[in-house]
Amino acid sequence: MGLNVFYPAARAALFNLEAERAHGLTMRGLNTLAGLGLAGLINGRIPDDPRMVMGIRFPNPVGMAAGADKNGECIDGFGALGFGFLELGGVCPRAQPGNPKPRLFRLPAAQAIINRLGFNNFGVDVLVENMKRRTYRGVIGVNLGKNLDTPLEKAADDYAICYEKIYPHCDFATVNISSPNTKNLRQLQGEDELGPILERIKGDQARLAHKHGRMVPVAVKIAPDLDDEQVEAIARLLVKHRIDAVTATNTTISREAVQGVPNAEEAGGLSGTPVFEASNRVIRKLAQHLDGALPIIGVGGIMSGADARAKIEAGASLVQFYTGLVYRGPALVPEVARALRA
Repeated sequence: MGLNVFYPAARAALFNLEAERAHGLTMRGLNTLAGLGLAGLINGRIPDDPRMVMGIRFPNPVGMAAGADKNGECIDGFGALGFGFLELGGVCPRAQPGNPKPRLFRLPAAQAIINRLGFNNFGVDVLVENMKRRTYRGVIGVNLGKNLDTPLEKAADDYAICYEKIYPHCDFATVNISSPNTKNLRQLQGEDELGPILERIKGDQARLAHKHGRMVPVAVKIAPDLDDEQVEAIARLLVKHRIDAVTATNTTISREAVQGVPNAEEAGGLSGTPVFEASNRVIRKLAQHLDGALPIIGVGGIMSGADARAKIEAGASLVQFYTGLVYRGPALVPEVARALRA
């Protein structure tokens, strides 16, 4: 049980604060515990349940989704919670402030969050320095974005810059073409736009693998708002360009599941319970069209071990969550790990 018994009280206090401030306090608290060697008391040691995915040995299939630690400021703290892997970022080549505050909104009645952060980050060089300082030795992924002022036709350059800089310090990278909070970014999911990006990143992968003597796999993160034809087209491109994995899904722009809920009218990407079924639909369609050609990382609305199991049954090999951590606390990590034990 560990320190998890205190989370309901801690959550009540945190939910009285503005959401972004509460997140910062949580990270500082985890860092303090990690620095004192006490972070492991929260969840204890989660038994190994290794999975080989993308040629990487994951100690368990439970991951922290991108967005929780954009700059790698809390790697040791989050790592001590028992995740099998952490995905840092999204990160861009240059620092940018993101959208004006407030830009993060809780919807407790729907177990959801709306964010319009806009890839706020300190830039890839800061993330690299933080990765160098970590003591956590688990699997690390990095979510790659483009700067707001980079034209869409130059997006591949931004992904390539980030990929080259993080390459020696991480285990895999994710090309984020599906955040709804960078203007027109989701247009990159179209066939004509996505093909050249995948070709560029795979060429860089081959060059960097030769240079460093190791291969860092590349995943692509897609939206839950795609129709079946779009999912099929993306699946074809992923196979054609030999992409190593696909992450399904990002947040949704739909508000169908939260009509009338306070804060539902806020602009941004909706995460949590309302995106669960949409994410699963995309995972099932991907699994159908990929037919095992590459693995799927399932994300979206995981609030319980049963939710995570549903992602695996839909076709995912690994799972990730972030909003679930906000609502359920650190205890969700061992619960999901137990539910997915092979």
